[in-house]
Amino acid sequence: MSRSEFTVGALKALPVIISAGPFAVLFGAVAVANGQTVAEAALMSATVYAGASQLVGIELFGQAVPMWVVILSILAVNFRHILYSAAITPFMDHFTLPQKMLSFFLLTDPQFAETLARGESGRGVSFPWYVGFGAMIYVPWVAMTAVGGLVGKAMGDPADWGIDVLLPIYFLGLVLGFRKRGNFLLIVVVSAVVSIIAQHLIGSPWHISVGALAGVLLAALLPLPEPPVEHEEASR
Repeated sequence: MSRSEFTVGALKALPVIISAGPFAVLFGAVAVANGQTVAEAALMSATVYAGASQLVGIELFGQAVPMWVVILSILAVNFRHILYSAAITPFMDHFTLPQKMLSFFLLTDPQFAETLARGESGRGVSFPWYVGFGAMIYVPWVAMTAVGGLVGKAMGDPADWGIDVLLPIYFLGLVLGFRKRGNFLLIVVVSAVVSIIAQHLIGSPWHISVGALAGVLLAALLPLPEPPVEHEEASR
């Protein structure tokens, strides 16, 4: 494994864990408050490794709801990962099967966005770079979950500290990273509007997947944008 590529990936992910860390702490606190031990909370982060799904699962585990409701709710939150994996697979064809299995386990929203951007830029997505990026998020996420379980009660609500906006701001930055693509604004607006409508009609967390599907469907129906005109040709 190339150490330099691993380091580049890890450093690229550093801002991600700085913004996502408080939510790992929050999950640890919520899990312990709902009856889990610190070890169980950390184990859930290590095996499930999907922040929103973990919070949904914790909230539902403590209620008298059928298991299929829990499973469908978690599936709804994570459905977008099917679209993610399909989109980045062309850049990972050279990975071995075990490497792909590990890579898809580490797949998160920022990992998808950075992998897609790197692949489309022509720089190539190497396994060391991918694992470096993922490890920088995964290891601290599990560790901070344990911290949250230990000190979560003292920390309280992240909103009281003003750090609850870090993750949404980071995700907004990821979306804006694709702003130069054709049809970007139209697809984003339609996805957002459909997601808002879905939230009112069928509620959370399904609105996430419904909004994503609306954006995908619109992108498939729209004509492909014209390729950029080369400067040399434009000057003739």
